Amino acid sequence: MNDRNAQLSFRGLGYYVPAIVVAFAVLIAVLLADAQKRRLEEEYLRSFTTEQLGLLRSRLQGNILGDVKLVQGLVATVSTEPDMSPERYADLAGRLFREETQLRSVAIAPDFVVSLVYPVKGNERSIGLDYRKNERQRAAALQVQELDRMVVTGPVDLVQGGRGVIARYPIHAGKDNGFIGIASAVIDLDKLLEKSGFKSALKIAVSLSSGAHDGSENKVFFNSAAAVDADPVVMTIDIGHEAWTLSAAPLKGWQQPSADLGLFRGGLLAIALIIVVPIFWAGYLMKDRHRHILALQDREDRLEIVSQRLQLALDASRVGVWEYDTQHDTLTWDARMREIYNVPPKQLICGYADWRKALHPDDIEEAERVFASAIETEEPYITEFRVLTPSGAARHIRAHGMTYHASSGAKRIVGANWDVTEDIRLQAELLQAKLNAEAQNRALEDARLVLEHNSLHDALTRLPNRRFLDQQLALAGAVGDGRPLTLLHIDLDRFKDINDTLGHAAGDEVLKQAAGVLRAHVPAADFIARIGGDEFVLLSRRDPAEADFSALSARLIEAISEPMTIEGHDCRIGASIGIATRNEAEESAEQLLVNADIALYEAKRRGRNRVEAFNDELRLRTVEVKRLSDDILRGLERGEFHPFFQPQFDAETLEIVGVEALARWNHPTRGFIAPDTFLPVAESLNVVARIDEAILGQALFQAMRWEGHGLGIPRVSVNVSCQRLRDENLIAKLKAMNIRPGTLTFELLESISFDTADDGLKQAIEEIKALGIDIEIDDFGTGHASIISLLELSPKRLKIDRRLVQPLLESTAQQSLVRSIIEIGKVRDIETVAEGVETLAHAELLRRLGCHTLQGYAFARPMGAEDFLAFAKARAWMPKTKPTAVKAS
Repeated sequence: MNDRNAQLSFRGLGYYVPAIVVAFAVLIAVLLADAQKRRLEEEYLRSFTTEQLGLLRSRLQGNILGDVKLVQGLVATVSTEPDMSPERYADLAGRLFREETQLRSVAIAPDFVVSLVYPVKGNERSIGLDYRKNERQRAAALQVQELDRMVVTGPVDLVQGGRGVIARYPIHAGKDNGFIGIASAVIDLDKLLEKSGFKSALKIAVSLSSGAHDGSENKVFFNSAAAVDADPVVMTIDIGHEAWTLSAAPLKGWQQPSADLGLFRGGLLAIALIIVVPIFWAGYLMKDRHRHILALQDREDRLEIVSQRLQLALDASRVGVWEYDTQHDTLTWDARMREIYNVPPKQLICGYADWRKALHPDDIEEAERVFASAIETEEPYITEFRVLTPSGAARHIRAHGMTYHASSGAKRIVGANWDVTEDIRLQAELLQAKLNAEAQNRALEDARLVLEHNSLHDALTRLPNRRFLDQQLALAGAVGDGRPLTLLHIDLDRFKDINDTLGHAAGDEVLKQAAGVLRAHVPAADFIARIGGDEFVLLSRRDPAEADFSALSARLIEAISEPMTIEGHDCRIGASIGIATRNEAEESAEQLLVNADIALYEAKRRGRNRVEAFNDELRLRTVEVKRLSDDILRGLERGEFHPFFQPQFDAETLEIVGVEALARWNHPTRGFIAPDTFLPVAESLNVVARIDEAILGQALFQAMRWEGHGLGIPRVSVNVSCQRLRDENLIAKLKAMNIRPGTLTFELLESISFDTADDGLKQAIEEIKALGIDIEIDDFGTGHASIISLLELSPKRLKIDRRLVQPLLESTAQQSLVRSIIEIGKVRDIETVAEGVETLAHAELLRRLGCHTLQGYAFARPMGAEDFLAFAKARAWMPKTKPTAVKAS
């Protein structure tokens, strides 16, 4: 159908073809007539412009010649009076200027030197001007002599301002009428042009048609206010030496419309409309008739489509259509209505009673009321009711209808019914599903709240956890209200002992009771959280001056230190607390937690069960430790850790029987640093084993050097940390070094070696001994290990601590203690080494007590590798006389 409409539409356009052809022909005729009219107008304008320009040229040429003739009379008089006085010249020249003229000045130059000028005012500098010496005017002046006639040049820019035309005349005098000089007259160009009428109703340009003189550079020297159009009318004027070209065009241009052009075009338009409009009107009428035909056909097609769609919709939706005639009480039902109300097909006519009989008894009254009201008020009929099937089942019916008046005047109502039983059932199911979903959502929300609470609280103590604390810290950092923020980092002391002795169940009970203590003593305005293990954090926004957190911390420590009964055991724990307060707004909450942790570490370092507040001193110490940590790691990468060597001497012969390699750090700016400065930091970095490995490698290398120099030093000893002993690859690395048995000794600190040594540590020591490496117990006498567990390791030597050696000369009790240690060693076949031997008297006393080896400043201090090599070769420590004996008590 669309193709047909398009075809008919295209066919309808054909009615305009004759009108379009005629309109095109008329348009061509009108354009040709208009073009002819404009061509004639342009020819008239050119003729008029030529006439006007000719008049201007005549005036200009006449004015120039008039001025020239006036000056010629003056020149003739000068020729007859070559010795004319200035007064006489001024009188004659003044007569010229009293005439209506464009002259600006007249000068007489005998022998090319100006001697007379009029007017004098404004031309004083011209007197005495020698044209032959003037670059700008010499050529024109000499040309007058050469041609022996008047020469007119210009225009030129005048020194006095403005532009002018200069006429130069030769002057002759004497009996032979010989050349004696020149006369020069300046004509004001602007006045000349104005008097000649160049400010007329034309666009005019004047230019030189040959080369200019006297400094004139521009060929066009006059232009009217409006620029001359292309293709102007051109004329020339010969003014003597120069030729001027005059170009002119009308002020409004060549394309200006004539006065009657609008009337002419209006007439052409009227004629065109008289011809074209009736033809287009006839085409329009034919097209309109064609459009009406198409509209009728389209309406029929759409009506057919709508009817088909309506029937399809009724069939698909199972909607029944009805109509009720109130005048005759007849009810017309289609097949679907009969099916809905169970009316047999053979019953052709239905009535109101058939509808009422099918209604559910409970709905009859309301259904009739609504139906009657719709008929009476003639408003839309919209209702729902139930009908009963022959089986007694109820169907839900939805009815819509509209009242109207037939052509006979009878009132009728037409409408539709459809069975919505399934919709009602589905709505009921959806409502129930909605109620169930809402109940599930409430349950899920309750579960979410429980999960969220659990995710933010510690399951054991029910205190907020680390995640909750992080949220509070982030909130405190984001608020930025200027309020103070204080953190208390609380760590339980001796909690690990309870876990190790009574088990984790008892430890959990301790944590619960500790949490209860914190709840009881911490104000409700503060936030308390368990962040892991036995650590708690208190966050407070109260004013530190009013809150007195130090006193609060003391109360907390006191309360936590109270005995707790756990599984029938009295348990005592303590607490260490670090306090940090934010005093600067830009300090982050996370940094504040770090500060509190630093303060807690300081409290534990100072003996636990105490309170420490973060301050500038701790901040500086932390910064220093951080800097030292970075330097240690960088020093390990750059190989800055080197051994210093302190020899060990036989107590009887004073020969070197060993060397202890002591770690020194050659810091790039601070020089050599002793172990007591960097070892604590290295232990926290877990790099002590790397330092031990570096010192061991260098010590073994130096031992090979000593052997090469023939020193014959039996052994070298190095300190070994607990970290180094727990290195899984230690034994493999030692095996790869092929160390000769008895030449290497590992010194172990007594305080980390024995009573608490686990099986892995003891096995590592035994494997080291199996490689022929001796074990030496360092700082013996100051540790906490039992003698039995100590001697079970069967060390090769015991190294008596310097704190026991130094007071030997003054204390008999110290002598007895050292003698006991030496005797214990002898019983177990263990050698003894005394360190801290400061004087030869100490050496003699230790020898008499039976000590095997001596080490101390009495013989040598620790020294670098090269210094030690020189020391060992020089043997300067050997005494020339025996030291005085010291009696051993």
